[in-house]
Amino acid sequence: MTKMIVLVAITALLLPLAACAPDQTSNDIQRDQQNRLLAEGTAQTGMPAIKNFRERKLLKDILELRDQTGLVTYTYTWSEVTGKKQFFCNSVGYGIPYATQYTAPETMQTYNLTPSGGSEHHYGAQRLPQADPNGLFSPASAEGTWIMCKDPNGPETKPVYVEPRVIVSPFKLPLE
Repeated sequence: MTKMIVLVAITALLLPLAACAPDQTSNDIQRDQQNRLLAEGTAQTGMPAIKNFRERKLLKDILELRDQTGLVTYTYTWSEVTGKKQFFCNSVGYGIPYATQYTAPETMQTYNLTPSGGSEHHYGAQRLPQADPNGLFSPASAEGTWIMCKDPNGPETKPVYVEPRVIVSPFKLPLE
């Protein structure tokens, strides 16, 4: 605890010197100030005394149950007009939001800023959007959901894109 207070005090004394750097932007200064403030808050409060990790265990259970082969679900849509759910299809698994991406949404690209013929090497980096394997760039958010519905006319399961509010359940829900 004493080491943390000393570290915060040293940082508070040295940080204004770094703030004078000519390349530092107002965002850099605010980030540094926020880091100092958070360090002080952490020094005063510490971390929560989590002992049972109940939520983490529940999320692990949910992820493992969702991964089971042959998971049967029933999909319903919610009507904003009637305020009732309506059966949509027998389904497999849970719906996947349309904005879910198969690959990371961004990639870090580095580039050489050295002028041609220059002797000094300067490099830069920036985040750029990354396409999914189909070559398309998925949106950050979307209303739609992909549902793997059992075809009522055959034994196959097929993807269905649904825009209205969706309820997917591993058991049949009573209709109102």
